[in-house]
Amino acid sequence: MKTDARSMNASILLAGAILFGCAGQPPGTIGLDNGRLAPCSGKPNCVISQGGDSQHHIDPIAYEGDKIGAMETVKQVVQEMAGTRIVTQTDRYLHVEFRSKIMGFIDDVEFFFPDTAIIHMRSASRVGYFDFGVNRKRLEQIRQRFQERLPKDDKA
Repeated sequence: MKTDARSMNASILLAGAILFGCAGQPPGTIGLDNGRLAPCSGKPNCVISQGGDSQHHIDPIAYEGDKIGAMETVKQVVQEMAGTRIVTQTDRYLHVEFRSKIMGFIDDVEFFFPDTAIIHMRSASRVGYFDFGVNRKRLEQIRQRFQERLPKDDKA
């Protein structure tokens, strides 16, 4: 009986270590460097709107209006999504962590608000190689929810 309890406790500790390890450490490339988000590595678990090859590129979000309002809208959208935590916010940059519900994987999502009316985005998994399109789908979902909140043209 005691061996079974020890074995079970060891299994629980091992499972916890595995799940905790899925989070990974934040990469040193988070943030802006001369007005640019870090490029994606060669792994297919990242998308970016500033450059990138066809596998990694995603279009930025275009908007009309002021940058502060756009940033507030992005913040509202991501805060309504499951597993989010805003890590860093400046007057032109937002870093958000998205944690998966089951395994606890963390994806780093960044938004850059330059002085033009666009929002550059980057989303990358911290660990693993493939993401099965999760990062791209997430940014497209954020784009859609952002655009749904924009004022509608009354001329139609």
